[in-house]
Amino acid sequence: MSYKKEVTLFRIEKDKFFKNSHHSPLTENQRQRFTQLEYFPVDEKYRLKVKLHKLDNQETVTMQTSDGLWRDYIRYGYFDFEIDGQKARLYVYRSSDNPDYYFIPFKDKTSGKETYGAGRYVEVEQVSDDEFILDFNMAYNPYCAYNGRFSCPIPPRENWLDIPIYAGEKSYPDAEY
Repeated sequence: MSYKKEVTLFRIEKDKFFKNSHHSPLTENQRQRFTQLEYFPVDEKYRLKVKLHKLDNQETVTMQTSDGLWRDYIRYGYFDFEIDGQKARLYVYRSSDNPDYYFIPFKDKTSGKETYGAGRYVEVEQVSDDEFILDFNMAYNPYCAYNGRFSCPIPPRENWLDIPIYAGEKSYPDAEY
């Protein structure tokens, strides 16, 4: 199966979850009106093989959440990458209660325009000890982008990219706050 087909099928399944699941971040009223999430077209240039640069000093950082609370994360390392000739860096965080999960919140030049203003998240797939797939086609909105009952970490300033990432999920126009 082609990469584009895999991403498309994933998006179809996500739409079904949002529409039908009681675990959906959408309220009952939103689910009744829901048709599908909006995405940028799949573009393989946003699927990158990157090297994890682990930090020697993995300090705890506190991120503000969408509801004004604070959560602690460990700044674990970073990925350097390049898109359209522009270099960028994203820091990788880990939660002390889930050390196997790499957390990458980010904002980019599409934030507040085509995408959710507070930023998006992206997952990584580990290929080897220090190599990962960073796939912005799979970038997604945190649950607080859909309604105000969720508390989501806001990307710290060090993860605000000076480039646009025209990949992944776009803003959700029927949000309830």
